[in-house]
Amino acid sequence: MATEQRSESPIPRLGVEEEFLVVDADRGEVVPEAATVVDRARPALGVRVGGEITKLQVETRTDPCHAVADLAAQLTAGRAAIQAAARSAGLRVMASGTPVLGRAVPPPITEGPRQDRGTATYRGLHDELAICAVHVHVEQPDRDRAVLICNHLRQHLPVLLALTANSPYWSERDTGYASWRTVTWQRWPVAGPPPYLTSARQYDAHVDTLLEAGALVDPGTIFWDLRLSTHQPTLEVRVADVPVGAAESAALAALVRALVVTAGAAVDRGDEGPRLVPEIMRLAYWRAARDGMGGHGVDVVTGRLSPAPDLAGRLVGLARPALEEAGDHRRVEEWLAGLAGHGDGATRQRAAAAPRGRLTDVVDELVARTAPDVPTFEESTLA
Repeated sequence: MATEQRSESPIPRLGVEEEFLVVDADRGEVVPEAATVVDRARPALGVRVGGEITKLQVETRTDPCHAVADLAAQLTAGRAAIQAAARSAGLRVMASGTPVLGRAVPPPITEGPRQDRGTATYRGLHDELAICAVHVHVEQPDRDRAVLICNHLRQHLPVLLALTANSPYWSERDTGYASWRTVTWQRWPVAGPPPYLTSARQYDAHVDTLLEAGALVDPGTIFWDLRLSTHQPTLEVRVADVPVGAAESAALAALVRALVVTAGAAVDRGDEGPRLVPEIMRLAYWRAARDGMGGHGVDVVTGRLSPAPDLAGRLVGLARPALEEAGDHRRVEEWLAGLAGHGDGATRQRAAAAPRGRLTDVVDELVARTAPDVPTFEESTLA
């Protein structure tokens, strides 16, 4: 989130960070022009736009919001601003978890002392770092409570991954996976689900151990799919590929917040959350990354296979009271209906390629869906 004020509302505020790839307008290939897009979008977005670890990526951020409608408006405006900025330079931006076309291995890393330390630490892992996620922040100023909430949220991560799978292509080929971003990300020593922890003190001690072992550049490089923000009073959920459209990101954020509220109520009742079997969790991640919403997923509590839409429906059912309290249930149900009708992002990417067998058609579709109806540069707020 772009700002840090706190709220006293029983419904926590939330914010979203989205990452995008910069592509050449004619060839559809990823290009190291993120700084150009950021500079041209800055007048419209200010601190809500920035660069990322590679020169191929741009990130937008929202301010904290109570209403998901306000969040959706900021997401839409952010996407429109960076697309307009990109168009003014003969570029485009697209929402995909991985590049579709162009040289992305190794990606050009953004210069800076922190990035240099990261390269020295992670070495060849940086070679496949041109990947884009969406991060949802939910306000949780009590760090002890946030850690306990994470113990409940861990079980939901594979389903959230399946819902947002949007990265089937890598190095100009179909990987056969719905979320190849997840597969590449799991190689990192500080990625995936966090361990089961019982307090903020234990959380911090675990981070200190990782720092001492040389697995982190600094506390900000804890890349777990659930983590406590190092600079804001939030719990951050980072498991998802960046969705194709802003409405999907907004619906995901609504669902995540409702799950946090639901987990918080369980914590307050003294429920410690399930202690999951790591091997089953790893299996569930793999199935979700491979099949997305088009196959079966693993119930991480029972270890049994179930159709991914059934797992998603159960998840929304669990969160329904909190969704209804916030006025977000219809938004999330419409998102699920859209996934049932058109498939997840990976399915839609493949559908774009199918008629002519051209990956340029995939890029064109992603660009169009990332920020529909973008005005010309002169007509936009950037003029």
